[in-house]
Formats: sequence, structure tokens, C-alpha cells
Amino acid sequence: MSAQETTRRPLIAGNWKLYKTATETASFIAELKAGLPSDLKVDVALAPPFTALETAVKAASGSPIVIAAQNVFWEKEGAFTAEISTPMLKDIGVQTVIIGHSERRQYFGETNETVNKRLKAALEAEMAPIVCIGETLSEREAERTFAVLEEQLSDGLAGLSEEDAAKLVIAYEPVWAIGTGKTATPEIAQAAHKMIREFFEKTYDKTLANTIRILYGGSVKAQNASELMAQEDIDGALVGGASLKADSFLGIIKY
Repeated sequence: MSAQETTRRPLIAGNWKLYKTATETASFIAELKAGLPSDLKVDVALAPPFTALETAVKAASGSPIVIAAQNVFWEKEGAFTAEISTPMLKDIGVQTVIIGHSERRQYFGETNETVNKRLKAALEAEMAPIVCIGETLSEREAERTFAVLEEQLSDGLAGLSEEDAAKLVIAYEPVWAIGTGKTATPEIAQAAHKMIREFFEKTYDKTLANTIRILYGGSVKAQNASELMAQEDIDGALVGGASLKADSFLGIIKY
């Protein structure tokens, strides 16, 4: 049974990383809005850089496009130079946030413990978190994929009630497939997604496991979106490079 045949409405989210000014963001969203089908069958989210968030919220107003932040700090205020808090994001209309992206883990010292702190802050602020997990190439080659994912989920979600866990979106992103042009085969991606869903059934219950959305990320393009999305446990995509051009992002949204 695919996501389309369950209550899990697919989510296509674009993570822009360190691309696009506020001006470019407004132009992109205007183009995206014009190209969205009237009978949109998926949820759509965009995560621009912090400097473009307020512009993005205004540009997306009145459309089905949800604007997300790429990160958030766990304290509401204080002497934390360059950090951004949940009240700051909510004040400009941002209600969704990506937490624990592999690039945050790889380059900026993100750990499962800091993911947990950010996640709890987001949930306390009634923001919708997209939590990223995934293994590196060396971990996959050492056949540790499932162990790594289990650890990232167990530690990253530690202390979450069933009610809070039900508010999450999980994004499985094999690190070796991000920005490399390599995409996990649909079978590899499905196996990981199935394991993640089983984690939620084991940790919480079957109802939650069947309703939580699990996205795939890692060189997703219009050309491979349909094949990936046809898998039973893949409920959407967290898209990097292909979300930077409206036509390619629309190709994925219309998969």
C-alpha cells in the first residue's frame, strides 16, 4: 500500500540550503505559485535561508506553500550570538522547521542530543518539525545503516510522548546520496523507511507508525520521483538541488 492509498498525504519539501537572496525567493515563489496544479495532491514546503524567510512567508501567503526554517536554537533568548529562536520564527509566520540535517551534523557539530533539544523547543512552541536522519557511506559499507538510524531516532526523540511523536515528519537522507548525484535505489530507500516505521510501531504503537510521514532525501529529481514515491513507506521527498529551479521542483510536485 503506497502513501497515496493511506491517510498519509505526500509532502514535497525543498531545502534551499545556502542559496537565494530575498529578492530571488520572491521571484521563485511567484513562479512556483503560477505552476501549481489546481488539484494539488501533495503538501508543499520550502525552506529558504533565514534572511529570506519573512519575504517567503509574504510571497506564499494565500497559497498552499508552507515556509520552513532550516534550523532553530533550543533557547528562546539569551547571549547566543547568531542563533535564531522559535519566538523569532513564529513572529514572522514560520511554523515549520528542519532539524538535524546531515550537513548540520557534518559541518556544525550537530549531535543526536542537540537534535533532541531543538526538537523539544520546536514542539513546545507548537512548530512542526521535520527531523532528518541518515547514514554515511562508511556506515552503510560497514552494514550499520539500521543501527545508526535506530540510534539517531532513539536519542534524537528521547523523552517524546506519543502525542508529540505524532506531530513529526521524518526525513531519511542517506548522507552518501546528498548532492552526489547518487540516489538510493527505490528498494534501498524502502528498506530504510520500513525500518523507521517499525521503530515507531515498537516505540509507540501501530496507529502512530501508520500515520507518520517519512520522506526520502538524496538527489531526488523529477526523473526518479515517481519510482521512489511508489514505494509503500515513502511519503514524500526532501529535495535539495532540484528545488532551486521552479520547473524542476514542479516536476517533482507533479510526479
